[in-house]
Amino acid sequence: MLYQLAANALAILHFAFILFVVFGALLVLRWRWVMGLHLPAAVWGVLIEFCGWYCPLTALENVLLRRAGQAGYSGGFLAHYIFSIIYPSGLTRGMEIVLGIFVLAINASVYWKVLVDAH
Repeated sequence: MLYQLAANALAILHFAFILFVVFGALLVLRWRWVMGLHLPAAVWGVLIEFCGWYCPLTALENVLLRRAGQAGYSGGFLAHYIFSIIYPSGLTRGMEIVLGIFVLAINASVYWKVLVDAH
């Protein structure tokens, strides 16, 4: 049960990190100090998508789920609502590249605005 709870908590954290990568630049419009946290996260997120890397949070989630007696990402509320968003079935390499471009475009446009407004 403890491993299942840890896996679920990590999945929620992972999902929050993904949301921060995609939309965190919007927080920079309000609080400039967030840039120091968001830029490295956004770079990491784009690199994961462009390079096809395996996120370490994914590996840890799977380890915790296996220790909880599961084969990974099957059944339950979190698996249905969060895991399927983080790891959609049928995700291709091309789709990963498109997601990376989407994340890059959103963040680049917001940071462009931040830089223009700063001058």
